[in-house]
Amino acid sequence: MLRPKVPTMPQPTGLVTPPAVVEPTAVIQQHTMQTPAPAPVVSPAPVPARPTVQLTPGAVIALVGSGTAVVLVVGAVLVSMLLAVAITGVSVAICALVIRSLIGAEGKRR
Repeated sequence: MLRPKVPTMPQPTGLVTPPAVVEPTAVIQQHTMQTPAPAPVVSPAPVPARPTVQLTPGAVIALVGSGTAVVLVVGAVLVSMLLAVAITGVSVAICALVIRSLIGAEGKRR
C-alpha cells in the first residue's frame, strides 16, 4: 500500500550569531563626511501639441444616431427581461392556485 511521507522538522543546531552592532557616532560621521552632489536641473521637455478633434455635421449625426440605437437596444433588452420575470411570476401563481384547488377538492371528497 501507499504510505504518506511525513516531513520531519528541522533540528536546531544551537549556533546563534548575534547581529552586528554599529556605533552611533560612526554612523553620524559617515553621514557628515559624505555630502552628495546636487542633482542637475533638467529642463522639462515641451509638451507636444495634441491634434484637435473636429466634428463635421455628418460625424455629429452619426454619433447621435449610434447613441440612440444603443439606448433603444438596451431598453428593449431590459423590457424583455422584465416581461420574462412577470410572465414567470404569473405562471407560478397560476400553478399554485391550481395545486391548491386540487388539494382542497381531494380533501372534500373523503
